[in-house]
Amino acid sequence: MSQRIAHIVYAHFEQKSFVGAMRDTVVAGLREQGWKVTCSDLYAQRFNPVAHPDDFVERRNPDYLVYSLEQRHAVEHEALAPDIAAEVESVKDAGLLVFVFPVFWFSVPAILKGWIDRVFLSGVFYGGRRVYDRGGMVGKRALVVTSLGGRSHMFGEGAIHGEIGTMLRHLLQGSLAYVGYDVLEPFIAYHVPYIGATERKELLRDLQKAISTLDSRQVLSMPSLNNFDDEFRPLVGRGAV
Repeated sequence: MSQRIAHIVYAHFEQKSFVGAMRDTVVAGLREQGWKVTCSDLYAQRFNPVAHPDDFVERRNPDYLVYSLEQRHAVEHEALAPDIAAEVESVKDAGLLVFVFPVFWFSVPAILKGWIDRVFLSGVFYGGRRVYDRGGMVGKRALVVTSLGGRSHMFGEGAIHGEIGTMLRHLLQGSLAYVGYDVLEPFIAYHVPYIGATERKELLRDLQKAISTLDSRQVLSMPSLNNFDDEFRPLVGRGAV
């Protein structure tokens, strides 16, 4: 695995969109810094987001599907469906994982959620006590680059929508940090559908700067297993992070 390989997972149905321009900005910025960049364009690939028994060429238990257990069996027996296996290898090869997508309903597009369901394999990315700072992706970084319709003042303490980190906690903590990534502060482009070309260019310049200073970007604070016992109970005097 090369620490200078970045893998982008892009989830937008319109190539000419502002989200598409953000993807292109990320790709160009990373390549300027010497990264090798690979990309999964989920809509263009017609990636199937629905977890299904056919995700496994052979089954540990053909009569009753426990998806996480079948993931482990499939890894051990090289029995993953080809589309999943290809995505897993791209992610494993990369030292940096970048999600580029628009926020839909306080969340990710369904196709990206399905990608996580099918690709973040039990036994490879996580399992048992192999979570957070002991997860399968420890030593790697992840960055979320996203856009939404709301204005920046709609997010934050006391704001109508609350903290952006709380809104995206399911992704930042529950998916990326959970499997071991150092999660970088996300890049958020606000109010995108309602601003003009000048403002969009400014946002892309901000994104370009964020990519050029990636090594100094803040890493979000996440739980450490050092603060919990073998059954994940908090140790006396220690917090969640």
